[in-house]
Amino acid sequence: MTEIKYHKNVLQYLDELTDILIEKEYFSFYEYSVRYIEDLVDFVKKNIETKPHKPAPVHFSKYGNNLFYITYNRNKQTTWYIFFQKKDSHYFIRYITNSHVEGQFFV
Repeated sequence: MTEIKYHKNVLQYLDELTDILIEKEYFSFYEYSVRYIEDLVDFVKKNIETKPHKPAPVHFSKYGNNLFYITYNRNKQTTWYIFFQKKDSHYFIRYITNSHVEGQFFV
């Protein structure tokens, strides 16, 4: 059985991201912002086992050893990068970022 856990910093980031998306006017309504985050978490749940795991670029080693990542293309403008450590069927999400923030490390 697959188990997915999130680092406390990732949980805090996702919680704050709801407000950030409203403040930066990506969404006009709080409900849409919440749904966006829910879709991201749901994607991780449904795809972390099946999507190809890519080794994380060296820049991200500050978030842990033996990191892998998967991508989530939410739309044409935004790709999300989900970094994790894996042991058997246990996944520990260490960091989440997107192409607007750290996309330059994936060129």
